[in-house]
Amino acid sequence: MSARSPLPNPIRAAFAAGEHEGTSIVSIGPSHPATHGTVQIIAELSGERILRTDVHCGYLHRGFEKECESHTWHNLIPYVDRLNYCSALINDFAYCDAVERLMGIKITPRCRYLRTLLAEYSRVADHLTCTAAMLMELGAMTAFLYLVMLRDYIYEHLAAVTGARVTYSFGRIGGLANDLPDGWLTRLEWILSEYDTFVGRVHGLIDRNRIFIDRMRDIGVLRTDEAINWGFTGPVLRSTGVPRDLRKDTPYLAYGELDFEVPVGINGDNYDRYYVRMREMDESVHMIRQLAGRLPPGPVSVDDRRCTLPPKHLVYTEIESLINHFKLIIDGPQVPAGEVYAAHEGANGELGFYLVSTGLGVPYKVHVRAPSFVHVGGIHRLLEGYQLADLVPTFGSVNMIGGECDR
Repeated sequence: MSARSPLPNPIRAAFAAGEHEGTSIVSIGPSHPATHGTVQIIAELSGERILRTDVHCGYLHRGFEKECESHTWHNLIPYVDRLNYCSALINDFAYCDAVERLMGIKITPRCRYLRTLLAEYSRVADHLTCTAAMLMELGAMTAFLYLVMLRDYIYEHLAAVTGARVTYSFGRIGGLANDLPDGWLTRLEWILSEYDTFVGRVHGLIDRNRIFIDRMRDIGVLRTDEAINWGFTGPVLRSTGVPRDLRKDTPYLAYGELDFEVPVGINGDNYDRYYVRMREMDESVHMIRQLAGRLPPGPVSVDDRRCTLPPKHLVYTEIESLINHFKLIIDGPQVPAGEVYAAHEGANGELGFYLVSTGLGVPYKVHVRAPSFVHVGGIHRLLEGYQLADLVPTFGSVNMIGGECDR
């Protein structure tokens, strides 16, 4: 019996040897702090210049989409949280919106406003995280500490309303887990005033800093046609000059009633991606203040036994409510047969859920159009042709979140 031939080297399989003289092929990540956990970048280098890259998103071994087929519609909310864990509430609300469309549920006015407010608050936290990490990787530690301090204020404030940190599981089909606690809006205004102060300081430190501009301007350039062809959305697409934003183009929740702008860039480079996110945070704060001043009274969940858990005091004292609670927990909401696609403007771009129901308490199929998964497919266009030292800030400017790449 002949000896088995050795398996091909995966690094050499990506780039055949001998195509260029004097080049080297290196593997960057996944065990590298700048590649955010699971990403591997196989790069062909000529000295310090990147000629070609092959980007692999890796595996989290979670199997999100397949796992959803084994749990009730309500029980998927904690799984959804962990897609983009920097702005988990947006994930919650997009998923709940998709299920509500299948069930023909119209949420209450207060829930609609609160979901919009909390989604924008989460967007600010997400952009703070991305921008702070990118600045830290360039050595701007003071700006990093300012932004992370603000993010932690927001995390603690969201924990006060949701009871959890980072992954909140706060959305409910037909509403929210609970209403705002007393004093929450007062604390919100204080945090927003701190935001104005410290983000203003970051602008003063960074925007015209010669080192920052030299490292960011005309680096990682993405043309508009390339961005569209590769499916980029969100701040990355808008940095190329395209004012595409689902909150404006296909308004949902309370966005159609708000006054806000869609910031766009000029060159589609690292600097534009930084500045678009900084401007988007300003617009989100402007929206939050509008929403806080217009919050209508009333319940935060619909009065619908098909999906809303009855109050605890009725569960303990009334047999009908006890049975209703038991059925929703054990069997799950019975979602009418059909299919739906619902898309929200996530912090990184279009976040869409495609759901298929056969009329049972568990979904037949769940697919998520996660922006990070799409972006990893085209991120090589931002890396090739630039210096090896440019790889880290360029990768950070895209804000790839590993949870969104999981399948």
